[in-house]
Amino acid sequence: MKYFSTRGHPGEQSFEDVVLAGLAPDGGLYIPKEIPTLPENWRSEWAGLSYQQLAINILSLFISPDELPPADLVRLVNKTYTVGPSVFRHPSITPLVQLDPKTHILELYHGPTYAFKDLALQLVGNLFEYFLDRRNSAKSPGEPPEKLTVVGATSGDTGSAAIYGLRNKANISVFILFPQGRVSPIQEAQMTTVLDENVHNLSVSGTFDNCQDILKTLLSDKGFNEKHHLGAVNSINWARILVQIVYYFSAYFQLLCNPDVDVDHSEIQFVVPTGNFGDILAGYYAKRMGLPMGKLGVATNSNDILARFWTSGTYQKVDPNAGHVVGGVYATISPAMDIAVSSNFERLLWYLAYEIAVQDDKTSKRAAACEQVRNWMVAVKNRGTVDLSAVLEGARKDFVADKANDEQTVTTIRKYYETRSYLADPHTAVGLYAAEVFAKSNSTTTVQVVLSTAHPAKFAEAVQRAHPSFDLETVFGDLLSRERRVHAIVGAEEELIGLVRNAIDKIASGHRP
Repeated sequence: MKYFSTRGHPGEQSFEDVVLAGLAPDGGLYIPKEIPTLPENWRSEWAGLSYQQLAINILSLFISPDELPPADLVRLVNKTYTVGPSVFRHPSITPLVQLDPKTHILELYHGPTYAFKDLALQLVGNLFEYFLDRRNSAKSPGEPPEKLTVVGATSGDTGSAAIYGLRNKANISVFILFPQGRVSPIQEAQMTTVLDENVHNLSVSGTFDNCQDILKTLLSDKGFNEKHHLGAVNSINWARILVQIVYYFSAYFQLLCNPDVDVDHSEIQFVVPTGNFGDILAGYYAKRMGLPMGKLGVATNSNDILARFWTSGTYQKVDPNAGHVVGGVYATISPAMDIAVSSNFERLLWYLAYEIAVQDDKTSKRAAACEQVRNWMVAVKNRGTVDLSAVLEGARKDFVADKANDEQTVTTIRKYYETRSYLADPHTAVGLYAAEVFAKSNSTTTVQVVLSTAHPAKFAEAVQRAHPSFDLETVFGDLLSRERRVHAIVGAEEELIGLVRNAIDKIASGHRP
């Protein structure tokens, strides 16, 4: 299996190169040359498999055995998804909880940092280590080892998950950028209380989009990239998307075992709270591979660039009604979705562009799609908006979208706790609210699976607005009072990239800024 950039350059790449690079040199995102189809008897042969075995089967469809020998893949997967109190706390890894026969919650937060990002980043960290060790073992005696500087931008959960996946790994340093004051207290503490020498946190004045723009600029800077050997852990890294495909299959097989659900005569709808579009994009790939499902439900908070696209066909960075908001981004109680531009949406746009390309052969259609995506992304960067009405019909074939504001989110948390005895975090509550909206238009046979992306204790202040007696200390103990290490990056928006570049230079050379 080979991969290429959504914008066309630099040609086909190996899985190893794609994982270690993260972002393509042209600023595009890597996607597989072909989306594999499922084996003929996948449903009967995969039924009853463990999460680990499912992961091995699905990843094998995207990774050539010449690149990653099957025995090594098995070892990496089993090393990643170990069940235990400090790793994955549930034997199913991603258990499916039934609220009623038509509504289910797929809990993705049973990893070390209590968020769905653990499912991908624990394995991505092990992949980084594996490929780096393999390259270094091939070096001549006395030749300096190859090192990797991993950079990430986070709205909260990616940062701690990346840190926990990379801490203490040889020849790997990790720098996490997060928007100052725009992550939850628990999220910030999970990152900044990790004092390992290879872990560095940078709090940046501004929004998550500022952090993400800095990240993309650094990754596209050839000189800086070569100097520090940069890699990425954000969902711009294809490996993140690939690994997340697995839990859609896990949910399907758990439904198959549920006597209250007739999977063969039901339509499954996955509803996904999303900001950067990575989590739900994995579901799109699962559907393209052949996993039975209906339309995927996009659930956003007040930062609703995605919901607005599915309504109007316009992809507009700043809501015209939010012009007074800093960076055009509302600070909400579901901060992991406080994003103005959804990076992974570019991957979906490539497939939509390919569908409307008029060329006859695959090579020409692929080139046309890359050119179209490149033009669209330039428009978003330069003008903050682009008309995508040409692909709106195609997008509506596989997705529906809605949003929830903070008041609706709190009301939903309270409602499900009081009526179902289920306590949801704010992001999951956004998904539950949107699921109710979608259900009004669904067929009577639709079964909804709402993805729960984080443990409610990570957002205790928001949860306590709906459930005042909730106590986060039962989960995180004294985390908020532990020693911390963080470097503040403060400046005007146009100064931030230079300040971050200087900070990384100084820290990498052994000097604290």
